[in-house]
Amino acid sequence: WGFNDFGWMADGRTLWLLSEESGYSHLYTQAGSARPQALTSGKWETSAPVLSADGKGFYFLCNQQAPHDYEVCAVDTGSRQVRELTSLNGVEDFSLSPDGQQLLVRYSAAYLPAQLAVVPSAGGQARVLTDTRTAEYKAREWIQPKLVAVPSKHGAGVVWAKYYEPEHKEPGKKYPIVMFVHGAGYLQNVHQRYPAYFREQMFHNLLVQKGYIVLDMDYRGSEGYGRDWRTAIYRNMGHPELEDYKDGLDWLVDTQQGDREHAGIYGGSYGGFMTFMALFRSPGTFKAGAALRPVLDWQNYNHAYTSNILNTPDIDPEAYRTSSPIEYAQNLQDNLLIAHGMMDDNVFFQDSVHLTQRLIELHKDNWSIAPYPLERHGYVRADSWLDQYKRILKLFEQNLK
Repeated sequence: WGFNDFGWMADGRTLWLLSEESGYSHLYTQAGSARPQALTSGKWETSAPVLSADGKGFYFLCNQQAPHDYEVCAVDTGSRQVRELTSLNGVEDFSLSPDGQQLLVRYSAAYLPAQLAVVPSAGGQARVLTDTRTAEYKAREWIQPKLVAVPSKHGAGVVWAKYYEPEHKEPGKKYPIVMFVHGAGYLQNVHQRYPAYFREQMFHNLLVQKGYIVLDMDYRGSEGYGRDWRTAIYRNMGHPELEDYKDGLDWLVDTQQGDREHAGIYGGSYGGFMTFMALFRSPGTFKAGAALRPVLDWQNYNHAYTSNILNTPDIDPEAYRTSSPIEYAQNLQDNLLIAHGMMDDNVFFQDSVHLTQRLIELHKDNWSIAPYPLERHGYVRADSWLDQYKRILKLFEQNLK
């Protein structure tokens, strides 16, 4: 649903458009029926293009230097030279001033919620306008996530991840592992912006303080890495992603003193689905998992999302069987926590009820379910968030140490 922007150039005859024809979203112009001409190119993504005030170029978001580094870039239609105009690392969006001389930029960082700055449209020093953090918040010492490239053993090149660790690890000590799986199916969480999962980032600080190391990966299917990365899960959801997490586990064990025998996994929505796939399809790999508001059977999920990835159950039932955790539930042997809002209008609570009955019939042990009667897909009550994360922490403390 992204990279569909298009419009007219100042001459009223030339069309500009975004296309993933090269495998990455880039900006093109097309005059009449002539072939489109690329204004940007490379293994990075162009998004949110805005025509310059003089009509001779464009401003746009780019992650030219690294998939996780978002800046405002500009390109002239004549020279086709791309220039980075900002050096803020975590630009979220921008607006061009009416006279075309300035850019109002919204940017953020790992522990910096979105703020505003003004930058000359030709590039230059940013003038910061806002800082909404309290003194108490700024006084806290947060663990900065390290952006790491995990080697893939499954043909994916590298998988970018956020890694949280103690400032000083003890030589020779093995550390219990927690792996986090972001949700939304198509979303990027490994970037230098303020994360949508800011609560989980704080929880990762707590986990490190309690002696864990934590890895949060942009598995195949995540946004920000081009067309082929996104479509790698077509008709096969939960399989390439699990390979990526097992590669991440290997990386932690081989290079970061991770303890393979004491590894856990958790996540919500798509992350909950992936927690199921990890425990059901690779039993013994993760000793404990917390599946939050999780998808169990893609036949129960909304048509607009699943039909783009799995087609529809009537014409492609095999894709649904391959991709739905309910088909593998008999393999559960590790410790599982299910947490789900009973009013969830995205992933229906019936999925967790269905799995509850299935696990009873399978005579499975070491699992539990925490229903939240007043919550939908995104919790709104602080006590629900607190209760859920206390349960996740207890699950890991009891099974990973």
